Amino acid sequence: MAEIKEFVVNDRRKFTAEGDIRPDAPPSEPKPPRPETLQPTAPPPDEFNSSARLTENHPTGPQAVPNPGTPALDSRTREGEPTESNPELPPPPTDEQTAQAKSAYDATVDRLDTAIRASNPGMERMPEMSFERLVQSVYMQAILQLGGGAEPGQTPQIDLLGARQSIDMLEVLAEKTKGNLNTTEDQLLQSALFEGRMGFLEMTQLLARQAASKQSGPPPPGVPPGPSIVR
Repeated sequence: MAEIKEFVVNDRRKFTAEGDIRPDAPPSEPKPPRPETLQPTAPPPDEFNSSARLTENHPTGPQAVPNPGTPALDSRTREGEPTESNPELPPPPTDEQTAQAKSAYDATVDRLDTAIRASNPGMERMPEMSFERLVQSVYMQAILQLGGGAEPGQTPQIDLLGARQSIDMLEVLAEKTKGNLNTTEDQLLQSALFEGRMGFLEMTQLLARQAASKQSGPPPPGVPPGPSIVR
């Protein structure tokens, strides 16, 4: 018959039935410290004895997030110059492309002038474009937009917005060519600007009087209608 070994049952309860602590209860295991009470560990000693230290930078305002696909701008990049991230401006043509385009353009113009003179004997060659012709062209466009090309007895068609743009173009020419014009060119440009502005003021005042007279009543018989505004 096999020998039965004795075994001992230990009561490991800490409290009695009345709620008192047992004198023979095993001691409680210490609880691990809470995370907020842990002491920060000192950084390891600098092996290379360098003066650089890692600091935490807290931004005070909104920070731009870099785009991984956008290349960094070097010192040669200027504001307004075309870049890979600013495709609004196309890259300028090369010197070779510019020369080829001009050569092809001049050859086409020569063939066109030859064909026109052949079909119109006695017709002179069109004069070359100059600064004076450029100013006169923009000035005449402003006058036509102010109704200056209307036939007698015909109601002038007024394009105030177009006339304003043409006059502003003359002003841009005056600003961009300041100090680079001879006396004749400067006088022509200033005269065109003055007459264009005065014509614009005269036409706007005329249209204001016309609108006021319409509110007071229809014009008397025999009075020609005033100019009409296109836009």
